[in-house]
Amino acid sequence: MSKRPSTQPPLAAEAFSLPVRVYYEDTDAAGLVYYANYLRFCERARTEWLRSLAFSQQRLMTDEGIAFVVRSVEARYRAPARLDDLLAVVSRISRLGGASLEFDQKIYRKEELIFDARITIACIDIAGQRPAPLPPALRIRLLPSAQS
Repeated sequence: MSKRPSTQPPLAAEAFSLPVRVYYEDTDAAGLVYYANYLRFCERARTEWLRSLAFSQQRLMTDEGIAFVVRSVEARYRAPARLDDLLAVVSRISRLGGASLEFDQKIYRKEELIFDARITIACIDIAGQRPAPLPPALRIRLLPSAQS
């Protein structure tokens, strides 16, 4: 059983944790969380993290003309989650590029690590469908306080 790391500081902004309850709709015929739903939980956590920093996906699309797309995913399923489990999706930025972010995301049931993923997100210009730099105001919020 893996424990949540407590002494390793994140490269960028502090870790963000989102509680997620497993509902019936999240499970498959065997009563376990369907494998793709772990990625949905991770997506939800990234969106709520942005929202907690006062950046909404909708505002970034309409005001800045940018959106975030998943570029790559490396995932490990360690133990199944079941109906009514209370999970914590813990997200950290492991790399902050000019037009991309790499997230380390882990899902815990109490102290047990049940899923972990490294997910690379690219920032794109919606109109041109090309990579776009992260907005400066967002970049400042994502950098650790020691670097900003």
